[in-house]
Amino acid sequence: MTPVALVTGAGSGIGKACATALLRDGWQVVFVGRREAALADAIAAAGADGARGIAMPCNVADDAAVTQLFDTVQQRCGRLDLLFNNAGGGLASTSPDLVSPAEWRQIVDVNLNGAFYCLSNAFRLMKAQTPMGGRIINNGSISAHAPRPGSIGYTATKHAVTGLTKTAALDGRPFDIAVGQIDIGNAASEMTARMAVGVPQADGSLRPEARMDLQAVADTFMAMARLPLSANVLFMTVMATKMPFVGRG
Repeated sequence: MTPVALVTGAGSGIGKACATALLRDGWQVVFVGRREAALADAIAAAGADGARGIAMPCNVADDAAVTQLFDTVQQRCGRLDLLFNNAGGGLASTSPDLVSPAEWRQIVDVNLNGAFYCLSNAFRLMKAQTPMGGRIINNGSISAHAPRPGSIGYTATKHAVTGLTKTAALDGRPFDIAVGQIDIGNAASEMTARMAVGVPQADGSLRPEARMDLQAVADTFMAMARLPLSANVLFMTVMATKMPFVGRG
């Protein structure tokens, strides 16, 4: 039986790399994101393996749309074995007093509420299917541990994702649902292009930072995804070796 995975934020960057790695490994993969064209392009880029890819546009901040998404997955694929809760975004670097209520709600809606809606619906499917169970991997980020200057929205939501991971890992035990978190630092993507030029440091300076290839992220992710449900990586950190994380500040 071909295992089924759902990856949010799959149209580009980390989501695309990990969804493609799952395709290469023989999974059927539901590519989820807001832009249908980007999802279709990501699947096409996988070549022959893309035949097992399915594009399903969805805004994860919309709880009703997420419920419908998972209902469709259940109807079309029969089950769900893996959720990669990857969709997320940030705000422009600024101090807390300059973050508007609308901006705050926007980042919380995507990074935290969206992650919860997807996790909740994955639980619903995984508890009801036969055989019962599955795996959920949340994208926590290095910011789940240490902030950058001017990142209160992103950092707060990523710390909250850690709370989701810990609680869901506990709540999933009776149902063979393994929940873990991958904390990624400085992967080379469009989102981190500015790091090669220079980003703010805790001492107020602006410095370029080392980045790692997306394949390193995908390889680490797959090490978690391939585990039997009797084993779980609760937290995994993968980062550019020379990025300023250990000793940051």
